[in-house]
Formats: sequence, C-alpha cells, structure tokens
Amino acid sequence: MATKKTNNTHMKRIALIFSSIALLVLFSTSCSDDDDVQPSFDQSLIIGKWKSGTLFERYDADKSGATWDTKDDVEESEAQEFTWTIEKDQLEQIHIIVNGGLVPKTYTITDLTASTLEYEDAYGNTKSFSKQ
Repeated sequence: MATKKTNNTHMKRIALIFSSIALLVLFSTSCSDDDDVQPSFDQSLIIGKWKSGTLFERYDADKSGATWDTKDDVEESEAQEFTWTIEKDQLEQIHIIVNGGLVPKTYTITDLTASTLEYEDAYGNTKSFSKQ
C-alpha cells in the first residue's frame, strides 16, 4: 500500500514539474515576433530634393512634395504634386491630380540617410535616390 501511495505522490510531483515548466515557457515567450519589427526612419532626413537618374522627387517640410522626370521633358515647375507621410518604414505619397483626384502610392523605405533614399514598391521595384 505504501508503494502505491509513493507512486501516486511521485506521479503528482512529475505532473506538477511539467505543468510548471509549461507555464514558464508560456509566460516567457514574447507576444510579438522580432521578424515583425519594422524600422523607423527620421522624417526630417527626407526633406529636400532627390534624384534617381532623370527622376526627381522633392519633399517639403510641410508634408507637400512633387515629382518630375526630365526624360519626359518635365521640369520642376510642371511637377506632379503630392502630399507625403512616413509611418515606421512606410512612405505614402498621395498624388494630387489636376482634375481633383487623389492617387495614393505606398513604398517601403529600405534606406534613408542625409544623402541617400531607397524604397521599394509593392511589386519589388526598387528606386535609389541621392540628395541634391
């Protein structure tokens, strides 16, 4: 009879140890995945005029901007205007169409420094700019 009681006590102890380990693992894991952490970029670094080949983009401090391509014989005075925001690594440009329409474009910033800007669109196309 004592052996049966000892076995039950031993089994309860093992079950308690496993339960404790399971709870420890459950509460020690993070609620967020490190792979989901998005970098944040300093918005003030984007202010200015940027060039990628014949394509230009200008970002103003008041969150307005413009884009033009000299290959298409378009100068800054004729540029397509947009407003912009940066949220973590997402750059959103809202292009303002002459007839009153708005066209949103969203990019993932991969690099933003005082002299370089690089972003990628939803299709994996990358643009690299240098500050002018």
